[in-house]
Amino acid sequence: MKIQLNQSTTPFDLESTLSCGQAFRWEKLGGWWYGVVNEEVVKIRQTSEGLEFQTYPETAEADFVRNYFRLDDDLPRILSRINKDGCVGKAVRELYGLRIIRQEPWECLISYICATYKNIPAIQKMILNLSKRFGKKMKFDGYDFYTFPKPSDLVEASVEEIKRCKLGFRSSRVSETSRIIDCGELSLYDVKKFGYGKARCELLTLPGVGEKVADCVLLFSLEKLEAFPVDVWMKRIILESYSSHFEKNFVRQALGKRSVTPSEYGKIGLFGRRHFGEYAGYAQEYLFHYFRRAKN
Repeated sequence: MKIQLNQSTTPFDLESTLSCGQAFRWEKLGGWWYGVVNEEVVKIRQTSEGLEFQTYPETAEADFVRNYFRLDDDLPRILSRINKDGCVGKAVRELYGLRIIRQEPWECLISYICATYKNIPAIQKMILNLSKRFGKKMKFDGYDFYTFPKPSDLVEASVEEIKRCKLGFRSSRVSETSRIIDCGELSLYDVKKFGYGKARCELLTLPGVGEKVADCVLLFSLEKLEAFPVDVWMKRIILESYSSHFEKNFVRQALGKRSVTPSEYGKIGLFGRRHFGEYAGYAQEYLFHYFRRAKN
């Protein structure tokens, strides 16, 4: 199936979108990107005319892909709103077309709980292990794929079984969070209806969910585009590129630490939301990917 794209009105860069670190279940094989979205394998590539894609086992409509890649976002308007200075301006020019993905909230939540203190390859491995052990296997184009386990699947598993997926200390957090979601103590779809502040507070009640995990889940799956996740990378990017917006002592002390303290997170996150506005999350992703690529 094909989706025609007019890059002047609907700019999109599939490569940047899938390689910028926001989602962990995509792999490029033979010129095509393969990923599992909900319970469908998606095979997709970008051409000069737009997107070509195929889904398995069900044949999805174009709206399925449009929704997932947020092709309904008015990206030219969004980027014009966040393009407030030369620093983010470079990122926008270089990565024009990168879009925030609209991920499934449950998978996004567990993925980012797993992401704590881990790099992207390690996160991908943990999620694959969970899916292999507790998900459903699908074979497509000669490759094996796995659905992501439902909360009930993980509730039925012991912490030791989850730990065999190489989650380490995250195992008990994943287990308890699965129980809370499965029994309805907290509904991610109800959280989605709340404003940013209340939604964030609700997520922070879950085991394994700190400020960064909460902001990532809010940004990538719960429609809170003002969320501004801060990790060590973002701390350095912001404090080196926007140092004039902070006290000199704060910048000096913060840059001397390898972690992000709650105080640092609060100040940098607040700066991001105030400086870039309602689409701060887009600014965060553009800056993160631009500087991460420059370092590699």
